[in-house]
Amino acid sequence: MDTEINTVNDSCNSSTSSDWRTYPFATEPIPKLSISDPEINRYIAETRPVIITDSKLVEPALKWNLDFLHENLGSSTFNVLVSKNEKFMYYDTRKVQRTKGFHSDVKFEEMKFDDFVKRLHRASDIEGDNVYLQQALNDTVGKKIVDDFVKFNWSWVTDQQKRHGWGPLTSNLLLIAPPGSITPAHYDEQENFFAQVGGQKRILLFSPDQFGKMYPYPVDHPHDRQSQVNFDDPDYERFPKFKEVKALEGFINPGEVLYIPMYWWHHIESNPNGKETTSVTFWYKTGTLPKQIPYPLSSQQKVSIMRNIEKMLSECLRNPEEIGPLLHMMTDGRYYNTHNIMPPV
Repeated sequence: MDTEINTVNDSCNSSTSSDWRTYPFATEPIPKLSISDPEINRYIAETRPVIITDSKLVEPALKWNLDFLHENLGSSTFNVLVSKNEKFMYYDTRKVQRTKGFHSDVKFEEMKFDDFVKRLHRASDIEGDNVYLQQALNDTVGKKIVDDFVKFNWSWVTDQQKRHGWGPLTSNLLLIAPPGSITPAHYDEQENFFAQVGGQKRILLFSPDQFGKMYPYPVDHPHDRQSQVNFDDPDYERFPKFKEVKALEGFINPGEVLYIPMYWWHHIESNPNGKETTSVTFWYKTGTLPKQIPYPLSSQQKVSIMRNIEKMLSECLRNPEEIGPLLHMMTDGRYYNTHNIMPPV
């Protein structure tokens, strides 16, 4: 198998940029379908990613360039991640004190949009001053922005929510990232429509059934739900199964919407040759559990089970260093020998 990333080259998904990173795993294209294609409903029902065109979901926002936002966002303060490099790896500040020796190249700041724009423009001249705005869209963002937000294609997205039995909309985030920025691989516990407003992003997706190959941090760690693997230089001695991962790859352009199913890993990059990228996310809680759970369980359900077990052990043991040994004690030499199954390598 070719160990270099297989760049998608169909006309709907490809990018003209020659500076995208290359990674040591194979890829297949994320399906890209027009909103009129009934296959979209099947993809979403089966919790499989798909890029949707022509939805007009965020059409009123397509004029949201920096000048427009600067003029209309108002004087509120906004949530901004500041990184010493191009990677913006989120962490849970509530878990920092519980983790010995934790260090991050990213910090959180609140700043006026005017200050954000100034720092965004000079980021290329000042090492370690990359900024990434991640702000909830609410009534503090200015009248014209709210007016555009109200005119989103809510009928379509609400129909999808009802059709697939999702829970309530929890938030809409406005994301403004510098060129070449990276949100490293992670998964979320909600359904997500990721709408592109300005610029181009590349998305790499990994299915939940590859959970063991992605080496997530423990649930008590500030980087919970994120991969420990450095995609630019994988340490195969520590993470040998990462050699086996396969990804879906797609390029999302203004006006297009990517469905990211719950528990699907996603690694997101902004075009290194473009300007800043702007996106809006639509987050939905999962629906209620059916009275009769169908078997076999899906990979998403298995990830949920693992998280719940890990959280329960963490609460009971009150020492994350005891969780691994306890699980080994429970399984090693028992289940594999009893059922004549070879243990994983």
